[in-house]
Amino acid sequence: MKRFLTILAFLSLGFSAFAQEAQEAQEEDKAKEKEVKKGWSFGVLPTATWSTDNGFQAGLFGDVYYYGDGSTYPDPVHKISWEGSYFTHSHRMRLYLAYDSKYLIPKMRVNASVTYVTDPLYSFWGFNGPASVQNYDIWGNRNYADLYQGTNINYYGMGRDMLRVLANFQGQIIPHLNWAAGINFWYWKLGPMKDNGAKLKDENGNYIKDAEGNNQLFYYNKDFTLVRAYQNAGLLTEQDLTGGMSLEVNAGLVYDTRDMEAAPNKGIWAEAYLNGAPYAGNPANGSYNPYLKACVYFRQYLSIPIHIPAGEPVFAYRLAWQQTLLGETPFYMIQNVPLLVQRNMISEGFGSSNTLRGMRENRILAEGMAWVNTELRVKLVKFKLFNQFFYVAVNPFFDGGFITKQYKKDIIDQVALDGKIYDPWLALLGQDTLIYDASNAGRFIYSAGAGLKLAMNQNFIISAEYAKCFTPGMAADPWIGIGINYQF
Repeated sequence: MKRFLTILAFLSLGFSAFAQEAQEAQEEDKAKEKEVKKGWSFGVLPTATWSTDNGFQAGLFGDVYYYGDGSTYPDPVHKISWEGSYFTHSHRMRLYLAYDSKYLIPKMRVNASVTYVTDPLYSFWGFNGPASVQNYDIWGNRNYADLYQGTNINYYGMGRDMLRVLANFQGQIIPHLNWAAGINFWYWKLGPMKDNGAKLKDENGNYIKDAEGNNQLFYYNKDFTLVRAYQNAGLLTEQDLTGGMSLEVNAGLVYDTRDMEAAPNKGIWAEAYLNGAPYAGNPANGSYNPYLKACVYFRQYLSIPIHIPAGEPVFAYRLAWQQTLLGETPFYMIQNVPLLVQRNMISEGFGSSNTLRGMRENRILAEGMAWVNTELRVKLVKFKLFNQFFYVAVNPFFDGGFITKQYKKDIIDQVALDGKIYDPWLALLGQDTLIYDASNAGRFIYSAGAGLKLAMNQNFIISAEYAKCFTPGMAADPWIGIGINYQF
């Protein structure tokens, strides 16, 4: 089109005005094609996912974005996230509602959320990661009836309900440097597994019937669990196992030079803050456990100058450290990973999708942990569909970390001078009775894998990742994480 208009203009000056008008119209069309979103944008998907820990997930989740006049794009003016889902294996139910904005209050960021989770078959894997010796064959297994006196075993099971209300704020000190402060309320109810039973089939594939001809239900043995073994060994008290409340406050600094938030192409995102609970305990049993944690995170995003039509590759890495400085974290709070801005609904557990991929949820329970995440983010293709902008990317990654402060180390040392703790119940199954070996607590934990991302308007990012942990005794095979957003 440009060439044709140029020829006409060259042949006749009389057509020059027409040529100029056509060129301006063409430039305006190109401007309209520039990736800018205005107004509202909605992303709603069924939560048809699967994970090793929880099984299939059914429900809905999504994000609602408001971009206003488009001047803040790709960052939204307002973002609302929500989820309602149920997991078929763990019977977990999650309800979540969150709000995030840097524009609701001038020069201040507001991040707030309400979360309610029920975990009738929540998994407890022991303390201090590699020190806890695991046998995954006795996790969620209802087929041990012939091996142990008619008992079905979920050795790593317990019950847990959680209510969380968060409100975090950030305000500018100077460009790119913010103060941060917030208050978080937690309520936990712990107890034995809430097992509704399951129907089992015989060797011919027929459901097993009771004397009245009804399907017979099989239940887990609530006393044959690792939690009970820890309690019998003196590592957990009755107060630990009833749950409680925690009112946390946090304060610190945030340095942020990212070009965007959901998937930065360049910049640094660093946080350093204290997170403490002036009150943590259970009024019903008189427990009182105040604590103070230090949290330091440094993330950098580096564009690699390799021309790919969908966008330059990005090398991203995170250095992280979290540790209790004063007091002792209550048992019901030890899995929490404090964050100023929630990128995923649940921010807990060393292991799974939040920290070190390739392991089961909350596989490492410790007072201190240092870890690193590295990944290469490569956009393969970008396209426009239904007036929305999409891209597909891959992200090979490597994760690694180690425990910097063990949980309940003094009690463990008192219980077993050799650092080993045994469970006589496991001997009934012919299993190795060793459930804790302190000499393994200092092992380096590392994993690698790759992910696939589908992003809409650079903010709503569907993520699927596979990882393999290479530290002996720590791997969850297979480990698959399906959700939203990059990990960091």
